[in-house]
Amino acid sequence: MAKSFPCFNLTLKRRKRRAPHAPYLLAWASLLSAASLFLSGCSDSSQDDAKKSSAGTAAVPVVTARAETKDVPIELRNIGNVEAYATVNIRSQITGQITKIHFLEGQEVKKGDLLFTIDPRPANGALRQAEADLKRDQAQLVSAKLEFDRTKKLLESSIASRDDYDKAEAVFHALEATVMSDEASISRAQLQVEFTALRSPIDGRTGALMVREGNIVKAPDDLLVTINQVHPIYVTFSVPEQDLPAIRRRMGETKLTLEVQAASEPGLTNAAAPKSRGELSFVDNGVDPATGRIKMKATFPNEDNVLWPGQFVQSTLILDTLKQAVVVPTPAVQSSQSGDFVFAVKPGNTVEKRSIQTGFAWLGSTVVEKGVQSGETIVTDGQLRLTDGAHVTFTSEPVQSGTNAETAVAP
Repeated sequence: MAKSFPCFNLTLKRRKRRAPHAPYLLAWASLLSAASLFLSGCSDSSQDDAKKSSAGTAAVPVVTARAETKDVPIELRNIGNVEAYATVNIRSQITGQITKIHFLEGQEVKKGDLLFTIDPRPANGALRQAEADLKRDQAQLVSAKLEFDRTKKLLESSIASRDDYDKAEAVFHALEATVMSDEASISRAQLQVEFTALRSPIDGRTGALMVREGNIVKAPDDLLVTINQVHPIYVTFSVPEQDLPAIRRRMGETKLTLEVQAASEPGLTNAAAPKSRGELSFVDNGVDPATGRIKMKATFPNEDNVLWPGQFVQSTLILDTLKQAVVVPTPAVQSSQSGDFVFAVKPGNTVEKRSIQTGFAWLGSTVVEKGVQSGETIVTDGQLRLTDGAHVTFTSEPVQSGTNAETAVAP
């Protein structure tokens, strides 16, 4: 009768009965001892393999989220700069002394509000002088007119000579011109009087005062104050030239909206910073050859005074909106040499590695154009240990600090 043992082939054949001898007994005992040792090692190896197999099929903890359907805006993000709608530098048109300032620095003013008064006495004196000259010359004109009419009648009666008539006519017309000149001088003097009162040409906010009461200002060199119109207000930004065709096409279809976010207040997050919406109103007539970008402007009502001239803001130009697009959290999207993919959870808590086609990224989410349906459960954290068909268990705590091993290779 033959016997076989696992892990090795050991066959003991029955031999003919012989008389027991001591050497044979010792050999038999040695063989049994060696077989026992081999069987023990084989048993331990089988137990180790079983443990490894059990560990390999253990469920992997993952964080998941559901694919959703949303309206996703197509946006172009840039840094914008706030510009005043209009800027006016106030300068005096006459030289003189400032006798009164009628506003405070930084004050809101309306169109026509009185800002400065320059000493009006010299201008008023010049006006009265011009008016006096006019009256004198008007009186002389009346006398010349009477003399001309009389000489004309005498000439018709052949009493006065032609030379007397010509002289009277010349004096009369010369005084007419003098009176017209006096009237022009009065208009000029009246204008100088008006220039002694400087008024705001626009609605806006005043800046820092460059002069004080009592200063002598020289026209037109000295700057008195700058006024910025901030209602409405501009935000300027630039976009790459390759985006220009899409922008022009959309401008022909509808009005484009620019959303800007100013800096947040101390202690607040950027998400809590105020946002404003304006309308794209200007596209420059050329691309800057040095940068390959084109300048644009949007107009904002700025009724809440959130935007301030010179301020830098985050700007977002909304080109279009994708209706009912399927989106997944951006961390769910992994990359490999064959393209982007996600792990989708199937019934039975197993995962399927699925290739996808991605679109725009928006607020921490990515549009999936192909490969995922709305409502499917997608793994967002824990992909490092996953393979196609792996079992998973769900958790809400972060489970990995790295990314999938395949993401180490650039697509």
